[in-house]
Amino acid sequence: MAKRDFYDVLGVGKDANPDQLKSAYRKLAVKYHPDKNPGDKTAEEKFKEASEAYGILSDQEKKQNYDNFGHAAFENGGGRQGGGFGGFSGADFSDIFEDFFGDFGGGGGRSRSNRNSNNRGSDLRYDLSITLEEAFEGKKQDIKFSTTEKCITCKGNGSKPGYSPDRCTYCGGNGKIRSNQGFFTVQQTCPQCSGSGEEITNPCIDCNGQGKKQSSKKISVTIPRGVDDGTRIRLAGKGEAGTRGGATGDLYLFINVHSHDLFKRSDENLFF
Repeated sequence: MAKRDFYDVLGVGKDANPDQLKSAYRKLAVKYHPDKNPGDKTAEEKFKEASEAYGILSDQEKKQNYDNFGHAAFENGGGRQGGGFGGFSGADFSDIFEDFFGDFGGGGGRSRSNRNSNNRGSDLRYDLSITLEEAFEGKKQDIKFSTTEKCITCKGNGSKPGYSPDRCTYCGGNGKIRSNQGFFTVQQTCPQCSGSGEEITNPCIDCNGQGKKQSSKKISVTIPRGVDDGTRIRLAGKGEAGTRGGATGDLYLFINVHSHDLFKRSDENLFF
């Protein structure tokens, strides 16, 4: 069966720009990907067809050959499409499939909040020792520990009041950099902005652009009745502040129950 016109496959005109091509392909990839259509041969063929079309039209040189000669430009080895990769060699599919797999998880796209996940604050551990009587009755206790908290002066964004972070000059604000290795494009976190896509050009004096400051913190915690030795209690959002607007880490309490002079414990039971 004769191949369909690649522009018809993607549903775009010949004057479509790269962003329009990418958007059209992404919609088809999400719709027909085999993982979303297990066992559906028709969907699988449509996915391959769309991938081949995008692989050609997203490469400027191959697109020009296709516009001049149609499918004949790639027959008999002419304009070979990358060693059986169906046109993938000239295209950068990494950001498309990053968005694509985000759709499966309910997300989609590298939003600013997703990039800021790289700046999440560290989790902290606090070892708390209690008596057997306290484990039986439960208790409230104040604990004090060293941590980092959001800088009040810059409100956590790292810039002087009246200024905002600028787009990272190294990655162009993407938070990622890409390099070609053979047929593949390798993507990694930008080393300059740590994936945030931003850089501080006018750093806050109080926190040196970090958006957080070292501090001592005191909080009240509740130890539930019946807690056992070695229990771990998670206190969400009570860890270290994130860098430049990143989420706050968690605090984990590790409970140590002292041995008793008279009683020994086994699960929920006490023995002499």
